[in-house]
Amino acid sequence: MAKVTIYTRQFCGFCSSAIRLLQEKGADYEEIDATFEPDKRAEMMARSKRQTFPQIFIGSRHVGGCDELYALDRQGRLEPMLAGEEAAS
Repeated sequence: MAKVTIYTRQFCGFCSSAIRLLQEKGADYEEIDATFEPDKRAEMMARSKRQTFPQIFIGSRHVGGCDELYALDRQGRLEPMLAGEEAAS
């Protein structure tokens, strides 16, 4: 199973929604709460080139935020990616 990294902040509905989907899929994920951690936010921005939360990585590939994660699921691509069978495009 691919490792998932999700950068979040407190009181973020999109973050909660993305985590809920990952949990439903049984994903092994690491949550990095950047709420009060400017260095973690800077790390997220350097990796993703985005400032919004959440930012999600499956393996080393950036897949985007909550909307992109749900789009992958609707397309039937999320589960194979989580299983390490498909790379993000």
